[in-house]
Amino acid sequence: MDMDIDHPSRFAASAPDRPAVIIGDRVLSYGELERRSNQVAHALRSSGLGVGSHVAVLMENRTEYFEVVWAALRAGLLVTPINWHLSAAEAGYIVADCGAAALVVSAPRADVAAVAAGVDAPALKVRLAVGGPVDGFDAYEEVIGAQPASPVDDECEGNWMFYSSGTTGRPKGITPASAGGPIGAADSFTGMVRFLYGGDESTRYLSPAPLYHAAPLAWATAVHRLGGTVIATERFDALEFLRLVERHRVTLVQVVPTHLVRLLKLPEADRARFDLSSLRTLVHAAAPCPPEVKRAVLDWLGPIVHEYYSGSEGVGFCAIGPEEWLAHPGSVGRSLLAPVHIVDEDGHEVPPRTEGRVYFEVARPFAYHGDPEKTAGAFDERGWGTFGEVGWVDEDGYLYLTDRVSNMIISGGVNVYPREVEDVLILHPAVTDVVVIGVPDAEMGESVRAVVQPAVPPADADAAEALAAELIAFARDRVAHYKCPRSVVFLAELPRLLTGKVARRLLPPEATS
Repeated sequence: MDMDIDHPSRFAASAPDRPAVIIGDRVLSYGELERRSNQVAHALRSSGLGVGSHVAVLMENRTEYFEVVWAALRAGLLVTPINWHLSAAEAGYIVADCGAAALVVSAPRADVAAVAAGVDAPALKVRLAVGGPVDGFDAYEEVIGAQPASPVDDECEGNWMFYSSGTTGRPKGITPASAGGPIGAADSFTGMVRFLYGGDESTRYLSPAPLYHAAPLAWATAVHRLGGTVIATERFDALEFLRLVERHRVTLVQVVPTHLVRLLKLPEADRARFDLSSLRTLVHAAAPCPPEVKRAVLDWLGPIVHEYYSGSEGVGFCAIGPEEWLAHPGSVGRSLLAPVHIVDEDGHEVPPRTEGRVYFEVARPFAYHGDPEKTAGAFDERGWGTFGEVGWVDEDGYLYLTDRVSNMIISGGVNVYPREVEDVLILHPAVTDVVVIGVPDAEMGESVRAVVQPAVPPADADAAEALAAELIAFARDRVAHYKCPRSVVFLAELPRLLTGKVARRLLPPEATS
């Protein structure tokens, strides 16, 4: 094995006892990761999976996740992580749609796995169950235990085939560029973690998000390519997050704004209990961060808060550091890959500080798997690509996002973007989570509604009415009245994906009608 490559095999040779993964009390060393990922790779190869075949993974955060992923990535396979919060039918759709030849599931996901494995998926050859029996699946430990621990003879790089998170509709696969390149070849994501955020062998990276999402899994595997240690949680708990930073002397974390909001809503005494001095870099992405939330985190943790804006499609990439953000508050940064353009409804570029649709020049076009219509909708006639966002740039080229086009509310002929109101309401101490939507209105076409997860549920209808009035007044004091909610609905919990995005399609009827 070439010792100059970016690959965990390098560190299995030089530091086999170093922890590669820590989840709860389970520690997987680089030596164990090497041995077990090789065994899984042999099992997949011997079952007929060649370079370019697909492996689907349906598991909660556990050490075996990395064994399977690294097996696939070193055998030239394409990896599709499946969101285990999806319904069985949705998970089954992804298994069939991606053409999975292997499906690896965990026993706690047995109910979803049974449906997912039963779909019309003619390519599916391998079914492996981790952590206990699952009907119709072979036992993971028995299958890999019979395999050699050496690399497969035709070892080569695999790739990801991520699916969109499906916040407003059915998830769509993003067709990967290729698979089969030389092991450990330089890739842009590992370069980003190394050069932009200081990743190296000393990195201790904490991820409080599910591994089925593109960012946490890509970050974790990039840290492995650099020789660091990945600490993952089974679920996010604000106090436990701080405890893990202290316990493991975490240097790097990557979070979504919802995590930051919940950390800030801890009592100040709780936040002060932990030694967070090891933390060198906190990166947030995946969803908009209210400026006042970010400012509060900077005040608390110091100038270590970084942000980037991108997506699994790879259309564009913006980044901004703490000092830059203080000089350009609210910005997601400047484009680091290709020029950004703001265009009006007719496709004409607009001047700085003028709002419009956000497009990037695209160096590497992408396609949505099996959906040429959606693919075409992501590009204009010049080949510029978009994530569907609205925003503007300042004179220095810093990008500011307003909201997504698909979230826009048209009330009385006026465009209202929910994010501005959400950013205000989340600051109210009675609000744990909030999403602003448009609901049918006979007079206005749509009216603005706030769907709120309260910190303490109102005791009765009168208390709910009083809190709703208080929240509407709170918003009206801070943003234009026409943007403010005309109604408020309280829910015990919002259907927010662990990736940080609210799944608007999963809001219950009482919230949307």
